[in-house]
Order: sequence, then structure tokens, then C-alpha cells
Amino acid sequence: MKNWINWSVALSLLIFAGCSSVKQANTGMENKPTALQINSRTVTPGAPGFYNAIYLENKGTKLLSGNRFSEDNGRTWNKYTYQPDFHAGLPYGYRRNRVTSVCDPKTGRIITIVNALDTPGLDPKVNEPKLALSTYYLRYSVSNDAGKTWLFDDPIVQSGNFTVQNPFEGVIIGKNSFYLGDLGDIPIVTKKGKILVPAHATLAGPGGELLNPGGGHTYTDVMVLIGTWTDENKLSWKASQRVEADPKRSTRGVIEPTLTELEDGRILMVMRGSNGGKLDPNDQLPSYKWYAISDDGGETWSKPEPWCFEDGKPYFSPSSMSTLFKHSSGRCFWVGNMTSVNCQNNLPRWPLVIAEVNTKNLKLIRSSLLTVDTQQVEDLKKGRLDISHITLIEDRETKEIILTYPRNTNTYKTTEWITVRFSVNK
Repeated sequence: MKNWINWSVALSLLIFAGCSSVKQANTGMENKPTALQINSRTVTPGAPGFYNAIYLENKGTKLLSGNRFSEDNGRTWNKYTYQPDFHAGLPYGYRRNRVTSVCDPKTGRIITIVNALDTPGLDPKVNEPKLALSTYYLRYSVSNDAGKTWLFDDPIVQSGNFTVQNPFEGVIIGKNSFYLGDLGDIPIVTKKGKILVPAHATLAGPGGELLNPGGGHTYTDVMVLIGTWTDENKLSWKASQRVEADPKRSTRGVIEPTLTELEDGRILMVMRGSNGGKLDPNDQLPSYKWYAISDDGGETWSKPEPWCFEDGKPYFSPSSMSTLFKHSSGRCFWVGNMTSVNCQNNLPRWPLVIAEVNTKNLKLIRSSLLTVDTQQVEDLKKGRLDISHITLIEDRETKEIILTYPRNTNTYKTTEWITVRFSVNK
């Protein structure tokens, strides 16, 4: 811990001294980026309603955020109860976590993706239980009346000769698993009406043991689940080609993919990687975010490579989630952690930045880079700072991008919630 504190202080001082955008952010909202302008920053003790919220219809102001509902574009929020609640009355130890949702603009249906564990006796207080790596699987729910009622809660299983226990090629629940990692794993609806769910899967050896070729905390491949609507308001599923990392370059494989579809039909995927672990005990590998591209609607993917700026230079980023976001203007943005020096596995999870994606070459536009939040001098007294687990939504009335996230200190023991609103500059 002492080494981490010293390293953290050194990095903080380095960033304060060497990164003009961070220095601007430290003095207030003085950044003047070409892409975005910060309009407001609000701090609340609890999670804001817009956190992980979706609009329930193609037009209008009704919003759903977990167990909260708003009819007036987020000005007020009321308690929401799922009807029926398929998760009520499960055996002790079973878990159902509604992670992300999307409203299909073509059909008006809402799809919610659920991380599921069927583990009798598992203590519900245990966070990220180790056995989940071999038992997680995904379910999905659909509403066709703007969230008033839900039609079913079904496991996601590939069509054909597959079962709940063996839902996809290479996945046998009880030996390995597939699941969503964080809130950036948001389904998208393609121009052709396909539902793409970005997920990742652990690996199993011939004896059923979990494989970890990189020697990190976990190891996963990415798989995109492709859904096609049937006449019963259900989705027929299949899996894309696996996206596989080189464990000698990313010791935890690829994790927590985020997707966006471009106007020309290409799909960009950005993934979390990692250094550290048994293959890299001194964190010497570069800490990158990784990207892959699909030219065929998510069926096949290019080999993952370090994601970079337009000038071809990659950036450093810890092993943390990030998210791609498409604005109604057609412009695309990325939000995540970016540092000026190499990271150590998951840390540091600051600064938090936003940048525009060049929709032609699919690289980040350096001139658009805006630091949203970073470690301040007063944070050093509060213990370790972690800025992650972000969500984004576009305000339908103002066209602002709303970024919400928990600002955690003292190793996640203390939390305040941040809401930042951006206008998109022309």
C-alpha cells in the first residue's frame, strides 16, 4: 500500500504539472474543447435518477432507472415496480442483476439484460463471488408497452442444439461462464434491426478447470450476442466470432466491451485490458484500451489492437470500464480513464476524460480531449480515489449529454455522486 500511495502522489503531481487540460479542470470549468462544453456539475449524496437511465419510448420524456421512474424528463422520480416481478421469490443464493437496457427504435420494445447466478446457499452479501466465474449466465426481459409490464425473463441461449447449461459454443455453465462486466456493456440496435449485446466469457480447460493464461485476476474473451426478433416478441440468439487477446500483451484478456455503429455500418468495439499478474509482476506491459472493428454487423471482428489517437499514438488507461456514446447529431464520444504514465493493473482510476471519436478512421481526436474529473490535492487526505462505473444519456429536451458517476474515495468506502452536463459544440 505504501508503494501505491507514493506512486499515486507522484502521478498526481506529474499530471498537475504536465497536462494543461487537467490544470484547467482543477481551476474550474475552464476547458474550451472543440467538441464539448461543460454546462454544469452537480454533487449529490445518492445516485441521481439519470444514473443508468433509459428513455422508455422513441419519443417523449418517460425514463426508467432501476426501481425509479420519471414522467417529466428526470425532474421528479417515483418508485417503480416491475410487473410482474420475475425475480421475486427465488431460492436463497440465487441472483438477478438487471445490468443494462436498450429501447429498440424500430419496434419500440425494451430489452433488459440480466446477470444471473443459480447458486443455492450463496451468501447474497458476498460481492463478486469467485464461483461466479464458472456459473454466471445471462437472461433477458422484454417489454412491449413502455415498461408497464414485462413479457418474460428468459435465459439467453443460442438457437439450435444448445441448452441453458451449454448456451453457446465453448460455454458450459458450471465450468465457465458468460456475463456483462459493467454499465458500459450496453446493447445496441443496428441499422438492420439486430440487437447486439457485448459480453465476455471465461475459459475452461479440458478437465473443466478455469483457464487463466495471463495469470491476472481473471481472464476472458469477448463475445457479441446477436439477437433477431421472432413473432413472439422474443429474440433468436447466436454468438459472434470470439475476440481473443494475446495474454502476453494483455494479461486479463479483453473485458467489458462497449459498442457503437457508424453511419457506414461498421461497428467499433473498445475493450478493457490489463497488465500485471504472473506474466507481468512488475506492471511493465503498456496499459492500453483495445479496439476491434466489424464490417459485417458484428459477426466477425478484427484482431484487437491498442486504441490510439489519430496520430497513431496509444494512450495509457488502467484496467477499468469505458463507454462509447453516440449523440443525436451523429457524433460519437468515448468516456474512460486516461493517464499520462503507465498504470498498475486496475489503478489509478483517474483522471476521467471524454473525447470525440473520428467516425472515419475510428480513432480518438486529440484536440477534443477534455478532463472531466481528476485527483485533487484534498483527495489525498481521503484515501484512494476511484472514478469509474459511469453512465451516459442524452437529454431529449436540451440535447445535452448527461454523464453520471460515483466518485469513490478511501477504497470505495466513501462515495459522492456526480452529474455533469455537456453541450455538443457545432
